[in-house]
Amino acid sequence: MTQQIPDTHAGKAKHPLAIRWFHWLNFPILSLMIWSGLLIYWANDTIYTFPEWFYERTHVAFRLSEGMSYHFLLMWLFALNGICYVAYTIVSGEWRELVPGKGALMQAFQVVLHDLGIRKEPLPVAKFNAAQQIAYTGVVLMGLGSLLSGMAIYRPIQLSFITQALGGYTAARFIHFALTVGYVGFFFMHVGQVIKAGWPNFRAMVTGHE
Repeated sequence: MTQQIPDTHAGKAKHPLAIRWFHWLNFPILSLMIWSGLLIYWANDTIYTFPEWFYERTHVAFRLSEGMSYHFLLMWLFALNGICYVAYTIVSGEWRELVPGKGALMQAFQVVLHDLGIRKEPLPVAKFNAAQQIAYTGVVLMGLGSLLSGMAIYRPIQLSFITQALGGYTAARFIHFALTVGYVGFFFMHVGQVIKAGWPNFRAMVTGHE
């Protein structure tokens, strides 16, 4: 998932400043949301129980009100950052590089084969390959799912139409939790791919240039 198009235009940023800001803001916001979500979760972990050693090592105590306060504050920042990101990609035309096109699944499969060393031929040159497009678009959809499922959990009566659309309160709670696990999995996969791609790829997301 790491092959990307080289920056052939001198002085032109590979990643625009706005994209870099949205990217780096999202990491601390999402990390704190997961932390505050665990504070909420600890108050009622009868459905998705973690091992006791997990709670002991993370020092997560019974802090429901604190967790809810942080979680709902961060929710607005998470939503605002996501909305601004999507709006920018639409207005700037960046979405054309990010949204998977026809045949993306088959192309992504070829990327996986290449990363595993099974495919020896070089991948087609592109700013983002099909696997990246699917992953990044998927994360945006996951963010929408987190907001909707979170609203369904927070106001199951007032927003009953959302709750019912997600299959009920229990289903919405499970979806919210599953998406959180998905973020963690994506993070480790993403970091691994960045390490594999090398320093220039990381620097491009910091300074805009490789």
